[in-house]
Amino acid sequence: MTSVALPTAAAPRATPRASTTRHRGRGRAARNARCRAAAEPDWKTKQREQDALISVEEDAVKRRVEELLAPILDVGAGGDPGDAANGAGRPASDLAKKIRDATSVLESGLVERETEVRLLLLAAFCGEHLLLLGPPGTAKSGASQLGRRLSSICDGGAFFERLLTRFSVPEELFGPLSMRGLENDLYVRQTEGYLPTATVAFVDEVFKANSAILNSLLTILNERLFDNGAERVKVPLLCLVGASNELPESEELDALYDRFLLRSSVEQVSAGSLSGLLSMRAAEFACDAKVGGSKDDPACESLSVADFEGVKAEAEARVDVPRGVVDLIVDLRAYLQDSCEPPVYVSDRRLVKSIALLRVAAYTNGRSAVSEFDCLLLANVLWQRPSEARTIREWILERLARDRGVEQVQYLLAGLFGRACRADGDPTEVRSIHWSPYDRVRVVNADP
Repeated sequence: MTSVALPTAAAPRATPRASTTRHRGRGRAARNARCRAAAEPDWKTKQREQDALISVEEDAVKRRVEELLAPILDVGAGGDPGDAANGAGRPASDLAKKIRDATSVLESGLVERETEVRLLLLAAFCGEHLLLLGPPGTAKSGASQLGRRLSSICDGGAFFERLLTRFSVPEELFGPLSMRGLENDLYVRQTEGYLPTATVAFVDEVFKANSAILNSLLTILNERLFDNGAERVKVPLLCLVGASNELPESEELDALYDRFLLRSSVEQVSAGSLSGLLSMRAAEFACDAKVGGSKDDPACESLSVADFEGVKAEAEARVDVPRGVVDLIVDLRAYLQDSCEPPVYVSDRRLVKSIALLRVAAYTNGRSAVSEFDCLLLANVLWQRPSEARTIREWILERLARDRGVEQVQYLLAGLFGRACRADGDPTEVRSIHWSPYDRVRVVNADP
């Protein structure tokens, strides 16, 4: 039987006519592209060149922002910020790590009091004092817990607290008179356990201090000295935290008010965090006892009194203040005193201390120069009334935004406006313009 081969399916062969049609289509597309290129107007060519320049400017702005934020982000991530040494001879990176550990201990069990915790630590490193001002019921007295915790994590630190009234007497702050001293015709006080021997102190209703207390209190706050009889004794005070429901009413308290370099207006807990506050257990409110309890806890020994000593002097010697920061502070005082109504008076002494504070803030973060972003701390330094803090912060932010590449931003906006005017209904160009602002937002919000 003879087998017959079945025909197999073969690929269709292009006819000469189909091949000619394809070649004609390709030729027509190439001619159209050449015609569009030849017919492209000058403004379109210039626009493409401008887009290329805009991309270069975007990259430059991004690199500049990354350079400015790199030291801060490196410190926050535990990186090595520098080789500077603190007063005890340890690297500044070790000091920054200790500060982060101490901050987490101080914040434990507190809701929306992160700012106060950091201001307290900064005040202690600067050798300055912190004032908490706000209405009753905003947990200003909780600062006594912060002070107690700070003295607990400072090995060997003593804590003192007192509530003042209009009828408070010097014995409540400085100790009783020595009976044995009186027998020997000596007017001296038993200061052990009172303010003259404290490392950290908290005084509630501080502006109720009367004239019998003010002179000695001012000397302790400013000079760290206490006149005990005929002898002038050195006081080991790192920081005093004062709390009040109201601003000082009499002029004799102005000097005391000026002694508090750092000031914070304490507000109620926000609605978003209120549920967390109400859900906290009683044990969490009493965490100050836990913090001060065990000396074997590493967190309790994260800082020592020696870590605070000498930091200000080291910061003065090692940290530079750029000209831009100085100009910003000078312009800010001119704005507060000449353009605000009512004017905000800022003394020369407060400005000099502000520079020292900015140096310490940069040094404890491991940086060798003050950043213009550090000037945001001045919103807790220069105000006389709490409402002025927001004015100061907004002025600084506006100044920083204007100085941070304002020419590049104006150039980018002008380019976007030109592209929008010349898009002429081109869908691709419209989509490019639509997404450009979001791309710029990503530059700012990008994860490091």
